Amino acid sequence: MLEVKELKKSYGQKEVVKNVSFSIKKGESFGLLGPNGAGKSTTISMICGLVPYDHGEVLVADHSVKQTPRIIKQKIGVVPQEIALYPTMSAQDNLLFWGKMYGLSGVQAKKRAEEVLSIVGLKDRGKDRIETFSGGMKRRINIGAALMHEPELLIMDEPTVGIDPQSRNHILETVKALNEKGMTIIYTSHYMEEVEFLCSRVGIIDHGEVIAIGTKSELCSRLAGSSFIEMKVGSISEEALEKLKLAVTDTKITYQEESGLIEIFAQNPQEALSSVITAAVNAGVKIESVQLKESNLETLFLQLTGRTLRD
Repeated sequence: MLEVKELKKSYGQKEVVKNVSFSIKKGESFGLLGPNGAGKSTTISMICGLVPYDHGEVLVADHSVKQTPRIIKQKIGVVPQEIALYPTMSAQDNLLFWGKMYGLSGVQAKKRAEEVLSIVGLKDRGKDRIETFSGGMKRRINIGAALMHEPELLIMDEPTVGIDPQSRNHILETVKALNEKGMTIIYTSHYMEEVEFLCSRVGIIDHGEVIAIGTKSELCSRLAGSSFIEMKVGSISEEALEKLKLAVTDTKITYQEESGLIEIFAQNPQEALSSVITAAVNAGVKIESVQLKESNLETLFLQLTGRTLRD
C-alpha cells in the first residue's frame, strides 16, 4: 500500500529526514513513533504530498506522490493534529464541504455524511454547530472529514490529544474497526498504549532516521532484559549521575529530570539491584523508591532514543 524509499529532506543546512525507508502492506495498521523534533511530522507531510522531498520516492498503491499527486490525494485521508473544521457550521455541513472538496456529488456527499456520522457515533448531533461540541466530539468529526471519500490509506497524527477518556476510547475503537474492515492505517501518538492496542507493526524514528521497525515482539526482543530497574530520586546533580554511570558497569542508564526517574537497563537487573543502590548512595543520591519493572514497547523506545516519547 505504501513504500517509502530513501527519503531525505533538509531545511537550509539542517537535514531533518535522513534516508528514511519503510513499507506498509495493504490492510496493515502501522505505528510511527518518535520524540518531538525527530522528523516524524515532516515524513508524514512528504507522504501526503504537502512537503516536497529532496531525494527518494514515495509510492502509494504503486503511484508516485511526486508524479501523480491528484491520484494520491484521492487514495489518502489525513487526520491532522489541529482541528480542520468550520466552527459556525454544523457537523453535517462540514462533512458535506469536505466531501465536495474530494469530488463527491451532492447526493453522494449527503449519503456518505450520514454514514460517517454513524461511524464516529454522532448521528444525533449532525445538525449542531461544531462550536457547541466538546473537544473529543470535534476530533471525532475531524476524523469523519478524512473518511468522506473512503480512502484506502488513513494517516492519523495525534488524533486523541487533549480529549476526555470516553471520546478517546471511542476513537480507538473506531480506528480498530476501520482497520479490521481493511483500511490501511498510519497512526502517530504520544500514548504508547494506543499504538500497542492498534498497531500490528511499529517504526521508531529519531534524529531523522528510522532506528527500529517490526512487530511489538520483534522490537521487544532487542531489549537488554525482560525487566529493568526504576529508581525515583528527589534530585540528582550531573556529577552524581556521572558517578552512578561509572560505578554501575555493563548497563545503560537514562534520567528523566521532570519525573525524577532513573532507568537502569542491565542483562540481569535482579543481580544488579544491590550494586545499583550501593552506587547511588555512595554518589550522594537521595533515593525515594526502587523497583524492578517489566520491559515493554515504551522501555524499548527509551533505550533506543534515551528520551521518553513526549521529550
